[in-house]
Formats: sequence, structure tokens, C-alpha cells
Amino acid sequence: MASTLQKNTPSDIAVECKDITKTFVSGSVQTHALRGVNLSIYKREFFMIVGPSGCGKTTLLSIIAGILQQTSGTCCVEGNDYKKLSDEDILSFRAQHVGFIFQSFNLIPSLTVLENITIPLIIQGMERESAMNLGEDILEKVGLKNRGNESVTKLSGGEQQRVAIARSLIHNPSLLICDEPTSALDHETGEKIIALMQKINREIGTTFVIVTHDNRIFHYADRIAHMDDGRIVNISQGEHHV
Repeated sequence: MASTLQKNTPSDIAVECKDITKTFVSGSVQTHALRGVNLSIYKREFFMIVGPSGCGKTTLLSIIAGILQQTSGTCCVEGNDYKKLSDEDILSFRAQHVGFIFQSFNLIPSLTVLENITIPLIIQGMERESAMNLGEDILEKVGLKNRGNESVTKLSGGEQQRVAIARSLIHNPSLLICDEPTSALDHETGEKIIALMQKINREIGTTFVIVTHDNRIFHYADRIAHMDDGRIVNISQGEHHV
């Protein structure tokens, strides 16, 4: 499938990291997780960050998501510099513009599929009926039409990840942050999930930033940032880049 990416301009940048460092301090011990990361991710891009365990990729993802504050440097997402925002403003920005997909699906077992999906909207104050209607629409997009009233505990791993994807999309985010979204799945199921995510990227235009060590899915990327020892050592074009 061809990428939707065209020649990019500064106004097309969804995420921009400049000279990002992150040092964790525990007593007299300092751990340098990031050592000067420079990175631009474009709107509508299907972007992957890869590298060995401990190389800093999850730390970088957490900074992009606004969950973790960098030690130095700047991180701007959709034109917003996190360092210039209050904690409350960052929370509000994430609630409106950022979605999350995790390795562990983080579903609530006591709730139905539809209830799990619509939680973000109900927390933001949307009326239940309106939220449920939107949830039904999203369920169809992820191939779970008419499954909304089932318990999530009765679903397979791949189906649960589809529910998690639906939940991440319910508030129409411009950016989706994905931490190892296929590593808990077998090869066939993981392939289906990443193909679904790419389909959503192409159809809706949501920017995906995916941290993964699952080399089975690398070929879906538009571009891949390769990390090692807290640095980006190379950015390569994926097979789906035009």
C-alpha cells in the first residue's frame, strides 16, 4: 500500500524533538537514558522507533506523550512546547489530542466492550447515549461490529487489542502513541493488528508513533528511527514510504 506522505514542510510536523536529554537520578547514581535526541515526525506518518532493550526508546515515547519531562531540550507536539505548558494544560492536551495503545491492553474486565471504549468520552462529560453511538461507529472500523455488549474477558488477545485501538480512537486524536502493540500477540494476530493500525492511519490521517522491537512489523513503517545508547543512530525509509 502506498504511503500518504508527500514532500513535507515545517507546518506538516506533528512531533519535533530538539536536543532531548533525560537523566534519572537515584542517590549518587545518574543514568543517562537519552543523550541528545533530534527527531521530526510528520503529520499522517506511520513512524516506528526501534532498538535494543534499554536504549531509551520508551523514555523518548513517554516524553513525546507528555507523561515524562525531559532533563533538557524541547519537545513540541502539534506546535505545543510541553515545557511552556502547565501540568493541567498537558493533561487537557493529551485528553483531546493524544491516544494510547499499549502492549497490555489495559481493559477493565468488569465492563463490556462498548463501556471500555467509551470511558474517555464519559470522563470528559459526554452524555452516555452520544458516547455509545460513537463507540458503535468505532467498533465497526476495527471489525467488531455488534460485539459491544460482550464482556471483554470473552475476547481473544487480538480482539482485546482491537478494543484498545477503538478506545484510543474514540476522541479522534491527531496522534496515537503505541508502546509494543504487537509483542503480546502471536505472529498472525500481530500482523492483522498492525495492518489494521496502518489502515486507520491511511483512512483517517492519524499520526502513529510506534515503539517496537518486533521486526516482523518493520515493513509497515513509513520511516524507522533506530536507537542505541540513548541516541538515534539512523533513520531509514520503510517499505511503505513514497
